[in-house]
Amino acid sequence: MRAQDSATNNLAGRRRSAIRIALVGLILVTMMACATQFRNHGYVPPEEDLALIEVGRDTRETVAATIGRPSTAGLLNDVGWYYVQSRYKLVGGMAPEEVDREIVAITFTIEGVVENIERYGLNDGQMVAISRRVTLSNVKSQGFLRQLFNNIGAINTGSLLGQ
Repeated sequence: MRAQDSATNNLAGRRRSAIRIALVGLILVTMMACATQFRNHGYVPPEEDLALIEVGRDTRETVAATIGRPSTAGLLNDVGWYYVQSRYKLVGGMAPEEVDREIVAITFTIEGVVENIERYGLNDGQMVAISRRVTLSNVKSQGFLRQLFNNIGAINTGSLLGQ
């Protein structure tokens, strides 16, 4: 009977040990999941490289050869190049938080010569709508039926009949 009691105690001790190890493992995994992580996105050339660019003398080609082309350029007429670098803080399942942002803006004249070099930080930034899809016509003031009936007169029956 002593052997059976000893085996039962030994089995119970192993279960407690396994539960403790599992609990410690779970705590460690949870702590690791909540550890702060940082992610960097983008590229901004260092100040030493920017010092090699001369305002009024260098062109788009010489800037590209010196510091490389950016991933973002002026949207409408390519008068500026923008180098953007951001640093995000990630904690567990929380949404990423931008903790640092640096932007270098190089603007060019119409001829392609460097006009200005500016550096901005996170404190200088503001939300900018990159793309707005807004209808500027007078469609809002007209109802659906009015728009439909206005288009009936615009149909060319000759083109429908193949003449």
